[in-house]
Amino acid sequence: MHGLAVYTLLLMVAAVYGQIPPYNDSCVQVPYPPSKDRAVPAYIINLDLPPEQRWAQVAMEKRKEIGGIISEFKKFLLNFGDGKIFTIIEKLGVGDLFTYNIFYELFTVCTSIVSQDVNGKMYHVRNLDFGLFLGWDVKNRTWELTEVLRPAIINVDWQRDSQIVFRSVQYAGYIGVLTAVKKGVFTYSMNERFRLDGGYMGILEYIQDHKGSWMSLMARDTLETAKSFEEAFNTFSNTQLIAPGYFILGGTKPDQGVVITRNREVNGTDVWPMTDKTAGGWYVLETNYDHWKAPLFLDDRRGPANKCMQHMGQENVGFPGLFNVLSSKPVLNKLTTYAALMQVDSGTLETWLQYCPDPCEPF
Repeated sequence: MHGLAVYTLLLMVAAVYGQIPPYNDSCVQVPYPPSKDRAVPAYIINLDLPPEQRWAQVAMEKRKEIGGIISEFKKFLLNFGDGKIFTIIEKLGVGDLFTYNIFYELFTVCTSIVSQDVNGKMYHVRNLDFGLFLGWDVKNRTWELTEVLRPAIINVDWQRDSQIVFRSVQYAGYIGVLTAVKKGVFTYSMNERFRLDGGYMGILEYIQDHKGSWMSLMARDTLETAKSFEEAFNTFSNTQLIAPGYFILGGTKPDQGVVITRNREVNGTDVWPMTDKTAGGWYVLETNYDHWKAPLFLDDRRGPANKCMQHMGQENVGFPGLFNVLSSKPVLNKLTTYAALMQVDSGTLETWLQYCPDPCEPF
């Protein structure tokens, strides 16, 4: 990202923060399960159908939401990086859905946690925060894209031969996978990694020479084909990518929780298991900063999240306790669109819309 762009973003951060009243980042106790109006609709994607037919029902029922998201993305791309990506995309004529499906490679913030209970049963949860710098609504103190995204969130059962291959949470119209569980095999989430040589450069290279793999599409392929935690781990560790990122994986066995920190190239990969003394011992937690570095002082979700995990304790690991952690500010913030709760043995995936009433951190 160019120096001027960084300076502009910092000015925006200061302006947004100036409108947010102070709050206490205490660990909360919230009702579980949440009210039914925070649940998301479920769809089936039939992998036996031709690709152009698989999303027909979603596209028909969510066409308004998909259109609104694409409009917001295009507005951002016109200004991001001097509009270079948008200009190239327009010249290539690849269309609006391509624009939609590359967007995660650019910018999101998230919190992912893999933990095990006292019996070694594995749980994987995450908040997905999306919409940073995409239009701050001064009057309502919300991010414009975040508000547009929530109505488009769906759960998907990916099926082949009428059998569920894996389950995921999707933004309608987005064909990659950011959060998913493959029953009896592994759980997965992906967090953005901020680097100067990041998704922006990777997308330009891909447009020019198709170098690298889209993270979310590679993840989807892996969820379809991997037959073990170890196989998934090897793929996520050794595939060249378009953007750097964090892959968070959970398995079926005790201690099978790991954060894989990736560059775009297959070098410098760092593997951080939950058993490491710098992790939680019974959990591993990732936001959007390398675990060996301090987070940005304006965006420390890591410290409060670890505080709430310790407050909860391993004896309370389960969906209710972990949902409390995800609902504690600033883990919960103005960017948070959903909380996903996964358990690998049962193949359970619960998705709940998340809202952060004032006073609340912008991210």
